[in-house]
Amino acid sequence: MKKIFGLIISCLAIAGLLNAQTLNVQAGSVTYQFPAEQTGVMNYSDGSTLTVMDKVFALAEVGSMFVNDAVVEDNRVSVVYDEASAKVVVAGNVAKYLTVSVSGAHVDIAQSEDLDQEITYTLSGSSSDGEFYMSGSYKATLELNGLTLTNTNPVTSGAAVHIQNGKRIKVKVMDGTINTLVDNASGSQKGAFYVKGHPEFSENGVLNVVGNLKHAIKSGEYIELKEATLNVTSAQGDGINCAQYFLMKSGNVNINNVTDDGIQCDIDDTEVGSTGETIDHEDEDSGNIYLEGGQITINTPGKAAKGIKSEGDLFVKAGTINITTTGHGKWDDEDLKTKAAACLGSDAKVVISGGTLTLTSTGAGGKGINCDAEFELSGGDVTIVTKGALYYHNGTTENTNYTGNTDNVNSDYYSSSKGVKADGAIKISGGKINVSTAGKNAEGIESKTSILISNGEVVVNSYDDGINVGGDGTDLIIEGGYVYSRAMNNDGIDGNGNVYVKGGLVYAIGSRDPEVAIDANTEESKKLYVQGGTIIAVGKLESGASITGGTAKQTTSWSAETWYALYNGSELVAAFKTPTQSSSTSSGGGRPGGSSSQALVVYTSSTPTLTSGVTVSGGTEYFAGAANIGGTVSGGSSVTLSNYTSSGGGPGGRP
Repeated sequence: MKKIFGLIISCLAIAGLLNAQTLNVQAGSVTYQFPAEQTGVMNYSDGSTLTVMDKVFALAEVGSMFVNDAVVEDNRVSVVYDEASAKVVVAGNVAKYLTVSVSGAHVDIAQSEDLDQEITYTLSGSSSDGEFYMSGSYKATLELNGLTLTNTNPVTSGAAVHIQNGKRIKVKVMDGTINTLVDNASGSQKGAFYVKGHPEFSENGVLNVVGNLKHAIKSGEYIELKEATLNVTSAQGDGINCAQYFLMKSGNVNINNVTDDGIQCDIDDTEVGSTGETIDHEDEDSGNIYLEGGQITINTPGKAAKGIKSEGDLFVKAGTINITTTGHGKWDDEDLKTKAAACLGSDAKVVISGGTLTLTSTGAGGKGINCDAEFELSGGDVTIVTKGALYYHNGTTENTNYTGNTDNVNSDYYSSSKGVKADGAIKISGGKINVSTAGKNAEGIESKTSILISNGEVVVNSYDDGINVGGDGTDLIIEGGYVYSRAMNNDGIDGNGNVYVKGGLVYAIGSRDPEVAIDANTEESKKLYVQGGTIIAVGKLESGASITGGTAKQTTSWSAETWYALYNGSELVAAFKTPTQSSSTSSGGGRPGGSSSQALVVYTSSTPTLTSGVTVSGGTEYFAGAANIGGTVSGGSSVTLSNYTSSGGGPGGRP
């Protein structure tokens, strides 16, 4: 009764102090703030409840009521963590829609289905044993304003922040703040920061996340990122995992020490499959990843892990992307085949039109880019380095440095490192790509379907074939651009169908006989067609090549690491530097320890001539310094060239 009378007196006082701004109702760790002039009639019911602005309080729960001059901002909830406790402040206009529970520093807020307005939740402070859980069915905004939260003893969820709401959630990582979230190592949560719906990250603050159970950041639907910095310092699953699509316009993402993929996007409805692209991405379930700006740095050591993985298409339009994978391959018990790590992986196509990408894979069988459909490059600057050995696994036996002959080994049992591997067509129409591979069977750029290079700059230094079409009867076409391909142990350019050189500047280096600079599949009645452009070939052309539209010349007497000037008649076409080799052995031309008896073949539209030992100044550097276009040459001596006929080119290299 004393409590009831006290509250009655408080209400009477409030009635005379309407100019005082705020009525505060405290219920445990929660304070509800009502603008005094809006409170109107406050009703008691049976001496057990008090109703303020349609919010019903059980009197037994109300600790105090008081009036102050605090300013109430509608549609806001504030949660301040202080180690073992948390204080919650709720704006009066939304109080009736919320059920708030606080246990120590564990906060659970349930939004009513009747809620029809967006609430902003501001989280701040620190707790070594706390969580924030919000459920509802209306979109919301979450402000992270200097929050450090570790969920040591879960009450509602094992996540540090869990939003059980299938709508759009704006996540504002407030400017100038550092926020850290750590989940519990047990439980059923899918991420340390989990949103059932689709979070949209913004502002310029920093969010650090540790995923002790599974993923660090997990969304049930799409994720959009603008401006914020997301740091995943470790995760037992993916660094960032979502469904539908992932869109990054700006900001920073740094992911380290994750067991699985850095960023993964899945198709939500697996029965229907991808819905394809839409202009604004709304309601899109494509499994696509869109990288349109910002900076991404990913280091993942997981077996067969991907730096960035999409079940749909992967688009890179802008930004700076640095990815390193160090994990070896692994055996897939479901598909009964080996799987390998990759910096970029897609179950569909990879399309790069801009940005700067540095992709490094060091584990056995690792790849720079691996896609199940097309690979397209029209812009941007891509650098790929793979250093891994040949990976072998037959379901029972694993070898991370397999050195045996794979000719009679089931291809499902091994995976070799590659710069770019596409099951679909490869189309390069612009941009720059520089690929370096090492390790047994490691190829530079490979398509199982076809390759078309029409523009751009391509540089490949590979252990095995430099540029390769692996499918039977498919074509490799170069009709423009600048192409350099050097193979240390096989063909510089290898097509298992027809190969067409129609334009551009091509500098191809094979290893040794019977490997050649440019190879076509003559064993299956295919042919190399030279129809235009400019060719510099160390190691002959495929036997039986059709050479039209110009003239091919050759010399077997050339010097290693020497600058040559190539002329088309009297016109300087390019200056180029020959590869390292030794004239004292016979193991092959373009290879370290090679022989100058390996033919140097040049082709131009008129009559090619060569000058050896020139000095080059000015101009534009191509092929990582191996060629110069538009420069000035001086000095040197004329090279005696003989007519080149492809009938003397030998049987060609390995397919």
